[in-house]
Order: sequence, then structure tokens, then C-alpha cells
Amino acid sequence: MRNLSVKIRITAWLTLLTALLAALLLSFLLSISNAVVSQSAASQLSYALRENLTHVNLEDGKLELEEEFRFYQSGISTLIYSKNKALLAGQIPVSYSAEEPFENGLIRTVSMDEEEYLVLDFWLPIGWEDGVWIRGLLEASRTKGAAHSLLASAVIALPAFVILAAFGSYWIIRTSFRPLVYITNAAESINEAKDLSRRISLAPGRDEFSRLAATFDALLERLEQLFEAEKQFTADASHELRTPVSIIKGACEYAEKYDETEQEHRETISMIYRQATKMSDIISQLLSLTRLDQETEELNLESVNFGELLKTLCKEQSCDLSRLTLNAEEHITIPANPVLLSQLVQNLIENAWKHGRTDGHIWVSLVREHGEIVLKVQDDGDGIPQKEQDKIWQRFYQTDPSRSKGTGAGLGLPMVQQIARLHGGYMTLESTPGKGSIFSFHLPEKNK
Repeated sequence: MRNLSVKIRITAWLTLLTALLAALLLSFLLSISNAVVSQSAASQLSYALRENLTHVNLEDGKLELEEEFRFYQSGISTLIYSKNKALLAGQIPVSYSAEEPFENGLIRTVSMDEEEYLVLDFWLPIGWEDGVWIRGLLEASRTKGAAHSLLASAVIALPAFVILAAFGSYWIIRTSFRPLVYITNAAESINEAKDLSRRISLAPGRDEFSRLAATFDALLERLEQLFEAEKQFTADASHELRTPVSIIKGACEYAEKYDETEQEHRETISMIYRQATKMSDIISQLLSLTRLDQETEELNLESVNFGELLKTLCKEQSCDLSRLTLNAEEHITIPANPVLLSQLVQNLIENAWKHGRTDGHIWVSLVREHGEIVLKVQDDGDGIPQKEQDKIWQRFYQTDPSRSKGTGAGLGLPMVQQIARLHGGYMTLESTPGKGSIFSFHLPEKNK
């Protein structure tokens, strides 16, 4: 049974259930058919005989029959007997030979050698002492024939119904499972070709399989994005780490061959230390970005006084604080992770110092605008060309080094963008070449 397809198993179960119900129905028909048909025949006999009674008139002690009176109708024979049981009118059926006593208003079955009859008598008085018997006879074989016809029809119809139910069930199940075949074929094709760009592309619908296909497409799109991001990450990380590794390797080889004095050894060790520190910073930032991307750590939001946090961070800057201006509204409290929020602010300020003028200034402000809480970090540096403004959020991307001070791995702004997204906010950039840049962190005030 396990080797059969789900469609066959469901169809077999529904067919078996239908056959069982058909068998129970047939058994029920067998048990009640004779009783129902006999009751129907008895009712028919009683109705016909009573109908004839309405067409019997007694005038001056004489019996008169109206034209509507029927001696034979629908298999029912009507006979009229005298008080002394002498036949006055009507014709006794040839097969009826019983001497059945009269019983007023009682339907009974009279059995003979080869036949059975339903018999019903009514006494119709004429005057005080005289009267006639009205007897109705119905051949029982007619009722049995009706019962047999009903059972024969059931025996033919029920198996046909079971077969129809089986084919109908299989057709409905096959039609319903067709999207699953598409999903399976698409998944196998994707697996064989190792092509995550392919999609199931099932027509939109409200059934479970359509929703499953849409979920699979969304999953494949997510996997493709992660796979492409991993490939890009691997390529970029390899490129960024290759330079310090090469410098360290070259410095070691040079020291081994040419360094003779203590001063030369110290310079070599200092170079190795700087490159190792750079590698450590790159790896640390990559790990932080990976955790933010994968959301492997809980955000752990707290109520943070954003203005007080900005004051503390600005005071802790190692640069000339006279060139840093803070303007923050009071009583702005937001739900945030203080560590990540501090990292966002720190990265924006460091980015402003790096790309600002040597004797330039930085302006940090915190305001409420249009239903949002907005943090702005502005510098008066050379600005960022329009064609590069979308690229600065990419990992490892760096603008022209001639316009910046110091070095970096190009991971600070991507980390800022991720932190903003995790807090339900977003980043924007306004930059004019030659005049400076404004980086803004927008947080909807409804998140307060």
C-alpha cells in the first residue's frame, strides 16, 4: 500500500467507503422493501375500495351503482356480496379460489397454493336488517413484483454509483494534485540544474497548493539572494583580506632575509601589527554584519533617552570637540538596543570625520519631523558624487581615497543601514559635491 501514489490511496479509500455505504443502503432496502411495498399495496387497496363506496347509492332499499364505480382498476377487483355471501356483482379472479370469511375493515393476506391476495371487506347496511358486503382483492404477486423491481434497480444502480464515485474521486484528486506535480518537477529541475533563479510560477490561486507554490517561490528567491550575497561576500572578503595578508607575508620574508638591526625588526613588527589589526577589524565587522543579517541574536529593545545618548557619545569623541556641534531635542525616548544604536551613531560620526575637511565641522541634530524622529549627521567635506550615492551602502565599497582621511574596509555604512532596518527605520543621504553630506536616520514616531 505504501508503494502506491497518494492519489490512488485516496481514491481507493473513497471508493471503499462509497461501496460500504452502498452495501449498507442495499441491506436497508432489502429489509424494508417488502414491508414498504406491502404497506403501499394495502393503502392502495383501501383507497380504491373506499372510492368505490362513494359511488354506491341505496334508494328505497335498493342497491344502485353510479357510472364511476369500477369493478376492476389497477389490479384491484371489487365484488359485491349479499348478506348470505352470494355474489351479486363483479367477477372473481380466476386464480382466487379461497373461501375467506368476511371481516369488516380488516386487511389480511390470503394464501393459496400458487398465489396470495390482499383482501379487504366493508359491510354496507341497507335498512335495519339487510345489507351487502363490498370486497376488494389485490393480487400479492403485483406487490412482490414491485419490490423485486425496486431491488433490481438498486442492485444495478448502486454498483454504477460506486464506479462513478471512483472515477469522479480520481479525477477530482488528480486535478487537485496537478499543482503538486508542477512543484515536484520544478524542484527536481532546480536541483538537477543547480539553478536557484528558476521559479515554479504557478498561476495565483487560493487553494493550498497555490499557496505552497508561492511560498516555495519566495523561499527560492530568499535562497538565491542569500547565495548571491554569500558569493559576493566571499569574493569581497577575499579581496580585502588578501592585501594585509600579502603585506604581512612580504614583511616576514623581507625581515628574514634583510633585517639586521633592532630598529628594522621593530619597524617590521609594527607593520605586521598594523595589518593584523586591520584584518581583525575587518573580521569583527564582518561577524557583526553577519549576525545582523541572519538575526541570530535577539534585539533586546530598551527604553533609551536618545538625546542623552548622543551627548555621551559626542563627549567621548577623540577628535577636536570644538568642531562638533550637537543640537538635540529633549525628552525623545525610543525603544532601541543601546549597543547597536551607539554603534550606528559612532559609525556616522566617524564617517563624517573621515570624509570632512581637515579643519571642517560636524553637526549632529535630533529632531521630530513629519511624524518621525530624525537623527542627522552633517559634514562640510567634498560630498559624494550622485553616481556613487547608491553604492556607499554596499559592503566593501569605498569612495575615492583621495577625498577621505584614514582607511576603512567599507563596512561602516552597510552596518548603519542594517541597524536602522532592525529598529524599524531607514537611512537617507543628501550630498552635494564640494559642500558636504547629510546622513539621516529616520525612525517612525509610532515606535516610541
